[in-house]
Amino acid sequence: MLKHFLSFMLGLFISLTLFSQVSLSESLTEENKGTIWQLEDTLAVLSYTFLSDSLPQNRFGAVRKFIPTLVQALKTENSFNYKFDRLPNISIQYPQDSSFRVFTWQLYVDVNEYRYYGAIQMNQKDLKLFPLRDRSFELQGNIEQISLKPDQWYGAVYYNIKDINTSKGKHYLLFGFDRNELFRTRKLIDVLSFDSEGNAILGAPVIPGPKGEMKKRLMLEYSAEASIRLNYDEALGIIIFDHLTTINGKYDEGPVNVGDGSYEGFEITPTGLKYIPKVFDFVSETPPRPFPILDEDKKKKKNENNG
Repeated sequence: MLKHFLSFMLGLFISLTLFSQVSLSESLTEENKGTIWQLEDTLAVLSYTFLSDSLPQNRFGAVRKFIPTLVQALKTENSFNYKFDRLPNISIQYPQDSSFRVFTWQLYVDVNEYRYYGAIQMNQKDLKLFPLRDRSFELQGNIEQISLKPDQWYGAVYYNIKDINTSKGKHYLLFGFDRNELFRTRKLIDVLSFDSEGNAILGAPVIPGPKGEMKKRLMLEYSAEASIRLNYDEALGIIIFDHLTTINGKYDEGPVNVGDGSYEGFEITPTGLKYIPKVFDFVSETPPRPFPILDEDKKKKKNENNG
């Protein structure tokens, strides 16, 4: 009896899985797929140009053409199911629940200026899009403590998204990179949420600080010559980032931050984030000893030979 029941459940699971896969593949028709495919050709050329061309007018012109072409592609019915695999210069990130995806990319202006572009596309048949307009150069005050609309976006290229549940509902942690300027680079965690009317909001007080304060986003600014870590670590099951210390820059740029070799982090709990002041903080049960350590038999033979 149990054997028949298990066989039935396995068959049901396989049927549902196949149905799900068929439904997903059929949600984007071949005609619509072909339409987006042709537009993707143009997008690939434009993205290569605005990332790599040495002439500013070519880069700026390409990014201006790229935006309406991308919107045209996304207006195709069920475009959310198209992956845009031929756009390696565009970051496309999905949360675990696949309720939306975020497109972001970078434009080099000059040695001290970069502009960022992006859009949030909701997972639905007809296009619902939140354009992200970089206004980081206009923002004043403590950037870690302000909430922003998509048209006030602190621009960055996102390289990961992590869903979290909090006492105030579901939030999405957006891990981003901002080239910022010649001597200083930034990494950040922005916090995305949606209000009761479905509008996107960037910045929410869900990130705990070392003194118990709650931040609306985390900003780490560091020397452009340094490399720091800020991401969710699958093996450890936590968010981990470098603890920064200040040193004098090499090129008269003034004080800059670098990692000091230790790490901070956040544990993701059912109700939000918990601050970890020091990752890898452990005490060994035995004192450190030189390597190699001889076992008792080897030490005895060594003493006999020496005697």
